[in-house]
Amino acid sequence: MNVTGHTSRPPSIRDVATAAGVSYQTVSRVINGHPSVKPATRERVLAAIDELGFRRNATALALASGRSRAVTVLTANTTHYGYASILQGIEEAARAASYAVGIGVLESADEPAVAAEVQRAADAGGGLIVIAYDPAGVRALAAVPAELPVVGVVETPTSPPSGDRPWVWTDDREAAYEATRHLLSLGHRTVHYVAIPSSTRRTSARTSGWRQALKEAGAPEPRPVQGNWGPAGGHGAGLELAKDPDVTAILCGNDDLALGVLRALYESGRSVPGDVSVAGFDDAPHSAFLTPSLTTVRMDFTGLGRSAFALLHGVLEESAQIAPHPVSVPELVVRESSGPPSARD
Repeated sequence: MNVTGHTSRPPSIRDVATAAGVSYQTVSRVINGHPSVKPATRERVLAAIDELGFRRNATALALASGRSRAVTVLTANTTHYGYASILQGIEEAARAASYAVGIGVLESADEPAVAAEVQRAADAGGGLIVIAYDPAGVRALAAVPAELPVVGVVETPTSPPSGDRPWVWTDDREAAYEATRHLLSLGHRTVHYVAIPSSTRRTSARTSGWRQALKEAGAPEPRPVQGNWGPAGGHGAGLELAKDPDVTAILCGNDDLALGVLRALYESGRSVPGDVSVAGFDDAPHSAFLTPSLTTVRMDFTGLGRSAFALLHGVLEESAQIAPHPVSVPELVVRESSGPPSARD
């Protein structure tokens, strides 16, 4: 299936039509998912697209459809593992659908700054995805004009959102619950918690799951230690917790906090998991290669990003096949950093 006279220029829609033996209008219908194309014809066109390496031009498609094939992602962070992985998933899914992706960084949670960034995203056209894991993101999600298609990536909601709120989330509450139950099942009297910041002033879903597991087990509920987002926060929290010989198990709100806690315990002469078991959250790439390797909760942030784009894509393309609120299910990954308490405990 070769096109004679094909040069080094990128293949065009007419090249695909020639290779597949159909009209360029038929190729266009296949590209845009039109239901009137026969299955055999569709397969032939798709095979030609793959062989020629044809890539749809987003600008041309926007002109043809009258819709902007672009999305803007609003986020307060582009470097933390969860945020960066969500962005990766959005970009991968958008690229497959020939959508362009722009990123608007929320540098402040102040209302004027948030409003200005939301307005820039609205002016760009297309749809909007807001990563609302922090106060700036929550405020931005609330500030999006009603007429602008938007999907929010949010903390686990306390109750299912209404139909006019297209959100995606991971079940952080259940994940923290299972991680805490795992540590308690090893024989620890209780589990201390080093928390990441919540997107709102209410108790975060991870804190709620940890607290629920302790309550069901009749275990004492220590006061959560605020650890911020990075290893430095975990290190400070770990140094404080290491002073208490009754601390034998620590759940951390993310793997970066756990990294800091592990260092603090090492500096304090407390072995892991001999003296203290440690568990994290996210299953960041470094978690399996720490010494000891980190027990953690695997969160499919990349899949969450893909789900967010799929939901927005369904809104933009007026597709009814997209589930309204996809939920990613976390997975507990047990490694070397968790074990039973020592005999003296």
